[in-house]
Amino acid sequence: MLDLMGAEKAPPLVKEAVEAFEPEVIGISVRNIDDQRMENPRFLVDQAKDVISRCRDSSNAHIVLGGSGYSIFPQSVLAYLNADMGIQGEGETAFPILLARIEAGSKLLGVPGLFVAGLGQLGIKQLQRNLDQLPFPDPNLWSASALEDSDTWVPIQTRRGCPMDCSYCSTKTIEGRIIRKRSAETVADMIQRYVEAGFQHFHFVDNVFNLPPSYAGALCQSMVKRGLPVSWRCILYPGGLDRELVRIMAKAGCAEASLGFESGCDRILRGMNKRFTTEDVRQASEMLAHEGIRQIGFLLLGGPGETKASVEESFAFVDSLRLEAVKITVGIRIYPHTALARTAVQEGIIGPDDDLLFPKFYLTPGLEDWLSETIGEWAGSRPHWIL
Repeated sequence: MLDLMGAEKAPPLVKEAVEAFEPEVIGISVRNIDDQRMENPRFLVDQAKDVISRCRDSSNAHIVLGGSGYSIFPQSVLAYLNADMGIQGEGETAFPILLARIEAGSKLLGVPGLFVAGLGQLGIKQLQRNLDQLPFPDPNLWSASALEDSDTWVPIQTRRGCPMDCSYCSTKTIEGRIIRKRSAETVADMIQRYVEAGFQHFHFVDNVFNLPPSYAGALCQSMVKRGLPVSWRCILYPGGLDRELVRIMAKAGCAEASLGFESGCDRILRGMNKRFTTEDVRQASEMLAHEGIRQIGFLLLGGPGETKASVEESFAFVDSLRLEAVKITVGIRIYPHTALARTAVQEGIIGPDDDLLFPKFYLTPGLEDWLSETIGEWAGSRPHWIL
């Protein structure tokens, strides 16, 4: 395994690893398509293109793509990167099946989620029902430098799938709408293994940590029972958060929570299909503050129905909360198979056949210059605002 995250000199690392190992198959994970910034966006797929080029220079191995970014655009990313194959969806089951077929020289038809260059899709994407059947990454896969770095936060995914249907979100395309969970005890066992290996900081990368609330509570109880000396982060859905869950989260080591509310205007929240109100957000913020949990808020500005008044309402709202940081995004990245994409087609912002691999954004006409100017004015006296 070669981890290129943060690598300063990726090309020589790729060349060295490929030539030393002489692989028959090279898997490349494509997590992000772009940085979701409307102003001067970075098209991150080109990084994978460079890696593939280095692999081609040093090997005749089959190159197989995977990852969440790839899964949103399986056909177009495969073509753009000139790879041999790609697996859309969860690869823990599909990739071993593919490797066995390649090794045996068998036909590839029916491998779950498989796309092959020149042939298209050969197998329907499948989702793993029982996540406990899938192993967690071994702590030994981490580098020694990661263990020594006090800023290393180990990512943990305990659930997959999200039923919330936010208007702009691509999660259901990647993971489906049904929440699938690892058992709380399995997750706590994994964290304990990592603690014994020397790690202390963890980041729950679940779409939302508190859905379902009963599961979140059981997981925290399992961590408390083990007395794990850990600090962790998560993302919370502001609707339905209760004091008892927040209390046990703090007891289990929660140090920071991101409140994904995106707007401080109830009308805009309804348009995004958020199932909570600004009052729910306020109560969630107060509960977190009471337990000493650091809070980060998010504003996603410029979507359908946004006005100058709704933007100013959002700014005043985040000012009224006890947030340590506010991350502000202007313009919403349009992903396929979302309500936002359908709206953008209806309004002529994108065409019905646009596959959206190259980033396109929704920004309410007439707000462009005003938003930039107004954000600058507000942020000037608010150092905790991150643009």
